Amino acid sequence: MSTSPVELDATAVAVTTDDSSLRVVLADGREMTVPLEWFPRLRDATPEQRANWRLIGRGRGIHWADVDEDISVAGLLRVS
Repeated sequence: MSTSPVELDATAVAVTTDDSSLRVVLADGREMTVPLEWFPRLRDATPEQRANWRLIGRGRGIHWADVDEDISVAGLLRVS
């Protein structure tokens, strides 16, 4: 029996936060959830500030202008 190779695409397509975690959905379907405690600026931000994010570098990173925070997807993959 043959298997198809899995194509991994580690670019972010969606980001959500709650009071304790950051969740990033990748283009290949993987999802990462990490503690918000790892990112003090986001932890201390209001829900409105955390909701104001945009993808940068074609999804290779996430930027929160209100709190001057940038997080790379590669960095998240290394620590999650």
